[in-house]
Amino acid sequence: MRILAAAAVLTVLGAAGACSTEAEMRAVDRTGAGSTAEAPAGEVPTPVPDGQVRTSGLVTVLDAGDGPELCLGAVAESYPPQCSGPALADFDWGDVGSEEAAGVRWGSYALTGAYDGSTFTVTDAIPAALYDTTAEPQAEPLAAACDEPTTTDTAKATPEDLDATLAAASALPSYASAWLTGNTINVAVTEDAEGAETELRRTWGGMLCVTTVERTDADLNEVNQELQAALGDQLLTSGSTRPDSLDAQVVYDDGTVQEWADATYGDGLVRISSALVPVS
Repeated sequence: MRILAAAAVLTVLGAAGACSTEAEMRAVDRTGAGSTAEAPAGEVPTPVPDGQVRTSGLVTVLDAGDGPELCLGAVAESYPPQCSGPALADFDWGDVGSEEAAGVRWGSYALTGAYDGSTFTVTDAIPAALYDTTAEPQAEPLAAACDEPTTTDTAKATPEDLDATLAAASALPSYASAWLTGNTINVAVTEDAEGAETELRRTWGGMLCVTTVERTDADLNEVNQELQAALGDQLLTSGSTRPDSLDAQVVYDDGTVQEWADATYGDGLVRISSALVPVS
């Protein structure tokens, strides 16, 4: 099921009441285990930048012994961390920002350079300690699904009631998503919002909003699996950050991957972002 924290919708499978952030959006399963999805028809573009690009914010650089790599996708939270990505050329760790353990060196950097599809040649590297994170755009938080959330019984609004209600929401036949705004539970379904609210009031007396959307959670999961099969190695992460849409980050998009997604799935359903962006 998908439970949306105040700033993000999440893909959280089988964990009632779980909450997360956009940074924890489900990483792509490169093995394809458990999925039988096939790539949709239509050739997927694989653009390569023809000029200087920069990373979209800070990224992990890691050297496990074979030279530094640019980790654009998921990073395993082990010690030392584990990740992989394009090889880096002309990279200098600098005097601050890196750590070493068990033969691995790593650090967070904002990089600028040239990318040829396999190697990123660095022309500038700013370690996290010297990088101004306030310049990065922040995700807009999801608003409540209604203007005036209603309350029926404030005594029935404990954390246990919250968990039970989120579990009940995910069991609704037309369930799409759920998110929290303050103390308000917001639930999106594809039909019969009134019936859904009646069912949720069995366990929740606090502030509640129920709204209708077009696609169920299962619908979005099916599209997500197709998307992963189609984009392959150029896809870094994919998941949902708001109802009726999927977010997918690729290594690089010059606009043609977004055009493909719109032509394949309809305008606005899949929103493509690029980990590498042109230097303005």
